[in-house]
Amino acid sequence: MGRIAGLASGLDTGETPIAKEIHHFIHLITGVAVFLGVTFFAIAFILGYHWLDAVIFLIGIIVANVPEGLLATVTVCLTLTAKRMASKNCLVKNLEAVETLGSTSTICSDKTGTLTQNRMTVAHMWFDNQIIEADTTEDQSGVQYDRTSPGFKALSRIATLCNRAEFKGGQEGVPILKKEVSGDASEAALLKCMELALGDVMSMRKKNKKIAEIPFNSTNKYQVSIHETEDSNDPRYLLVMKGAPERILERCGSIFINGKEKVCNEILRYHTEIVFARTSPQQKLIIVEGCQRMGAIVAVTGDGVNDSPALKKADIGVAMGIAGSDVSKQ
Repeated sequence: MGRIAGLASGLDTGETPIAKEIHHFIHLITGVAVFLGVTFFAIAFILGYHWLDAVIFLIGIIVANVPEGLLATVTVCLTLTAKRMASKNCLVKNLEAVETLGSTSTICSDKTGTLTQNRMTVAHMWFDNQIIEADTTEDQSGVQYDRTSPGFKALSRIATLCNRAEFKGGQEGVPILKKEVSGDASEAALLKCMELALGDVMSMRKKNKKIAEIPFNSTNKYQVSIHETEDSNDPRYLLVMKGAPERILERCGSIFINGKEKVCNEILRYHTEIVFARTSPQQKLIIVEGCQRMGAIVAVTGDGVNDSPALKKADIGVAMGIAGSDVSKQ
C-alpha cells in the first residue's frame, strides 16, 4: 500500500491536449500582437506622431489582440459538455478531461470488476487433453460432459481439496451459483462448480482430512495442500496443487490422459493480443507510460487501489462510481 501511495503521489500528470493547444495558440497570438504593435509604433513614429502617442498606440494594438473571450468560451463549452455527461451518470472532476476524452487514441482497461461483474465462474475445463465446456446453468440443464472419466475425477479431487473457500451458513434454499462464499473469488468459482458437479463437497473434504498446506500467494503463484486419503489400506498422503500454468507445468513430469500417465512436453504459446495478466500497480504504470511514449492519448479505466498510479498517469482516468475505491476516484 505504501509503494502504491508513493507511486501515485510522485507522478507528474503532464498537460492535457487542450491545455497544450491553448498554450500554442496563446504563443501564436502573442507573436502576432507584438509584431503588429511594433510595426505600427514604427510607422506612427515615422509619420511624426509624438513618441508617447506612438507608445500608447503600441500598447493599444497589443491589448486589442488579446482574446478576452477565449477563456470564457472554452469554459462554457466544457461545462455544457460535462453537464450532458452528468446526465449519463458520468461525473467529470476536471473540465479539461471532457476534451481529452474526445482525443483518446488508446484505452487501457482494467478487467476484474470493471469490464466484468467481479463474479468468477468456471466456464471451461481442460482434462483428457481436450477443452470441456462446463454447465453454468442453475438447474444443470446445459452442456453435459463425462463426469465418470478418470481425468475429471482427478481434476475434481484437486479442485475440491486444494481449496479454502466455504459456503456461508443459512443458505439452504439458495441456488448454488447464488450462494455467498467465504474465500477467494477464484476458489469460490471452483467450489460452486464442484458442488454442482459432485454434490456435497464438504463431506469429501471431511473424508480427506487436510494435514498441511502452503496457501496461495502472488509471489509463488501456486497452492499446495496435503491430505489423508479415503483408502484406509493406503498409508500414503495425497498432495494436490493448483496455480498458474507455468508454475504447475515446471513441476510436472507427466500428464494424465484417459487414465494413463504420459510424458509431457503441454505447450505454452504466445499470442498477439495485448492482454496483460496478473499485473502489479508498477507494471500497469509502465504500460501506460509505454503507450504515451508512442504518442498515444491514453485513457485508463479502473476501480481498485492498484489502478490508482495508472489512473493518475493517464491523460484521462475513468474510475468506476459504484464499485470503485475512494483512492481510484480521487
